[in-house]
Amino acid sequence: MSHTPAHQTSGSTAAPAADRSSIIAVTALPVLVVIAGVLGFLLPDAFTPLAPSITWALGVVMFFMGLTLTLPDFARIAKRPWIAVLGVVTQFVAMPLLGLLVVTVYSLPPEIAVGVILVGCAPGGTASNVVTYLAKGDTALSVSITTLSTLCAPVLTPLLTLWLAGSYMDVPFWSMFVSICQTVLVPVIVGVLVRVFASKLVDKISPVLPWLASIAIAYIVAIVVAGSAGSIATAGVLVLLAVVTHNLLGLGVGYGVAAACRLDTPTRRALSFEVGLQNSGLASTLATTYFSPLAALPGAVFSVWHNVSGAVLASLFARRPDGKPPVDASGREPESAGATSAGASNR
Repeated sequence: MSHTPAHQTSGSTAAPAADRSSIIAVTALPVLVVIAGVLGFLLPDAFTPLAPSITWALGVVMFFMGLTLTLPDFARIAKRPWIAVLGVVTQFVAMPLLGLLVVTVYSLPPEIAVGVILVGCAPGGTASNVVTYLAKGDTALSVSITTLSTLCAPVLTPLLTLWLAGSYMDVPFWSMFVSICQTVLVPVIVGVLVRVFASKLVDKISPVLPWLASIAIAYIVAIVVAGSAGSIATAGVLVLLAVVTHNLLGLGVGYGVAAACRLDTPTRRALSFEVGLQNSGLASTLATTYFSPLAALPGAVFSVWHNVSGAVLASLFARRPDGKPPVDASGREPESAGATSAGASNR
């Protein structure tokens, strides 16, 4: 879970500070999450009783994401609908199936298998927006795909999980549907409305939003790790291997699909991150609520790893000379999203 860019507008003095804060936050997030995971592992009794608060923490993260969205974000979907739809379809087809492939190849036990598949069925993580920005990719497109996939999540995430993970454990479709609406869709919508009616206030507090979201994600990870602390010693390496494989395959497929469609380099980078980086905070929350603490472990590990892999890949992309912003028909660079974020992978 992660970070969604807030857009720079003329006359906005808060945007540059928010951009810097977001970049620092997304870089520091893996460190915060690792520290939280270690604390959860060493002090399980302190964090396990906090499990019921996970859904509220996720709701806070998604509210922050909503605060960073603007009405032009939604207009961008209408301007480039087929590319945004391509990104969402690739994500919701590739990542769930790659998750199933990973659990089959590694012969994962049922609870871990459900967790990996659930990560694959989650919508895009908003950390993808920041790393796309850092990689000189098409950030506006990244925001559009993250927004659209989040809006599709209440239906597609439980439906795909039921289809692919139903043979491992019972999947409560309707309960998950309602839960995602409550913890993802409603907070995002409320955040957007607050942004519309109190934009000046949001601009003032936007530099601290990435940090608040990062702390909330670390809080979720600490609780998830505490709940499965007893299993980490035996399953931790296997979960890490599955998560790394899943993430790298997703990054590769996203870039490959964009290349096959002969899209430009910034668009390829955006699709790579949109497909490969998932809302792991949502996956962990759903797994804790409806399955088991062990099923939530892949989501917690993914929260750490995808920020690391995303930051490294963004750094490599940014050093390549062909990483130029796309241009519109007039030859000018389009309005671009800045890089503030509100949530992290955790999306």
